[in-house]
Amino acid sequence: MLLPWLLVATIIVCTALGDLLQSIEMKRHGEVRLEDGRVGRLLKNLARRKYLILAVFLMALSFFAFMKLLAVADLSFSVPATAGSFVLETLLAKLVLGESVDWRRWTGAFLVACGVALLAW
Repeated sequence: MLLPWLLVATIIVCTALGDLLQSIEMKRHGEVRLEDGRVGRLLKNLARRKYLILAVFLMALSFFAFMKLLAVADLSFSVPATAGSFVLETLLAKLVLGESVDWRRWTGAFLVACGVALLAW
C-alpha cells in the first residue's frame, strides 16, 4: 500500500514543479511567436532554456509515474489523489511567483486537500 502513495507524491511534486518552472520561463521569455521560416530558430532558442528543459523532464517523470500508478491502483483512486498538485501549485504561485490568490482559490485548494485526505483515510 506504500507504493501508490509514493507514486502520488512523485506525481504531485513533479507536476507542481514542472508547472512552476514553465510559468517562470514564460514570464522570462514572453509570448512565443511562430513566424514564417523561423521554426528552427524558435526551437533552438527554446532548447537553450534550462528551466523549460527541466520542466519538460519533470512533466515526463510525472507522466510515467502516473502510468505506473494506474498499473498498481484503481483509476478511482489515482485521479483524485493526484489532484493534490493543485494545492501545491496554489502555494507555489503565492510564495514563489508572488501571485495574488483570492479566497475562492484558497477555498478550492482546501477542498481538494480535504478530498485527498478522504482518500487516505
